[in-house]
Order: sequence, then C-alpha cells, then structure tokens
Amino acid sequence: MKILLIHGQNHKGSTCMIAQELANKVKEKAQGKSEIKEFFLPVDFDEPCSGCCTCFTKDLTRCPHYPKLEPLATALLDSDLIILESPVYVYHATGQMMSFLDHFATWWVVHRPRPEMTKKQAVAISTAAGGGMKSTVRDMSDSLEMWGIGKIHKYGVGVQAVSPKEIPERILKKIHKKTDKISDAVCKNAGKQKMNRRGKKWFYLMRMAHKGFKMEPDYSYWEEKGWHKKARPWKG
Repeated sequence: MKILLIHGQNHKGSTCMIAQELANKVKEKAQGKSEIKEFFLPVDFDEPCSGCCTCFTKDLTRCPHYPKLEPLATALLDSDLIILESPVYVYHATGQMMSFLDHFATWWVVHRPRPEMTKKQAVAISTAAGGGMKSTVRDMSDSLEMWGIGKIHKYGVGVQAVSPKEIPERILKKIHKKTDKISDAVCKNAGKQKMNRRGKKWFYLMRMAHKGFKMEPDYSYWEEKGWHKKARPWKG
C-alpha cells in the first residue's frame, strides 16, 4: 500500500505525531509491501493560488506553480491512502494547507475529476489544545470528498497540550485506540473502488447541467471519458 502524508505545517507537533502513528500502523497491518511518503507545507510547496484561472481554461499542468506542485500531484495520484493533517489555526486548517488545496479545484467532481481518486481512501486529521477540530477537518475533507475519494475517515481531537510530550496519558490512550480503529478500517476497505455519496451526487447534478451548459474544457473532458453516456469514474 502506498501511503501519502501531507502535513499542513513544518513543525512536528501533536497532529503530525498522530498522522505518522496512523501511517505506520497501516503499513504494519497492510498486506504486501507498503511505503510511506511525506510532504511538509510550506517547505515542499509554498505558493498561494494567484487566481489566474489557467487550470480552469487550460489544464492544471499549465499552472505557473506546477513545476513545484508536480511532485505532490503525482504522489496524490499514485497513492492508495492519502492522509491530510493540520492543527487548528483560528478554527480552520493552516493557510499552507488551504493554499495547497486551492490548486486542485479542477480535480473536483464538478469540473474534471480524476478517476484514480475513486480507488483511494483518505484520512483528515486535526488537533487543537481546545476546539475547532471539526471545522478544520471539514476544510480538508471538502476537497477529499469532492475529489471523489471513495472512503474518507475523519479524526479531530483536543489534546489539551501544545506539544506531544505534554499530552495527558488518558488522551494518549484514546489516540492510540483511535489510530488502531482507523488503521483496521483502512486495511479492511483496501482495494474497493467507489465514489463517496457527496461526490456521486454532484457528479450526476453536473451531468444533467452539461445538457444545457457546455463549459469548456470540462464538457469535452467528460465527453472523452464517456461520462455523458454509460461510463462512470468509479467503474472500470
């Protein structure tokens, strides 16, 4: 299993610890050879979207930031499990994580989704000393769902600490139990191909919208894939 971690910050804090713990447990439990690849934002990608719309009017590969983005984009497509993690920053994901996700708007189901995504699983993880985990996980899972990923696991936890070594033992036990549960679920669902319910709903809505609204290059992309007929991203 190819496991990809994308960290929403450079420092290795509580959120990073949980994501790495989960990745290592999946690697240990998965059948066959597994590998883990990690990227840290903004060290590995530091460009905010400039709003030039080149990805919409042409293609993501024409984005002025694509030379820097390409290693991460390739890793996303090659992976079996995507783990996005971010600590809570003012009740949301870090600016670095949001800037990264901004670059993949054309991968959303309503534009030019990648069929590869329906073969994957993903996890969105967030921590805070107190609150804001739910909205932060939502920031990341919005993209995961709208990319069409079949199964998405979500985990937000208040650690009552500012560093891993300060996390109370009772909370650590809960974290270990939760990463065990998620890793078991990931391995159980491995190899299953589908699109999540939200993504599938928007796929059919856009398929209907294309009958009267043929925005290019989205419409031609769907035509090429056969999605206006009987083909579907999650089949084949």
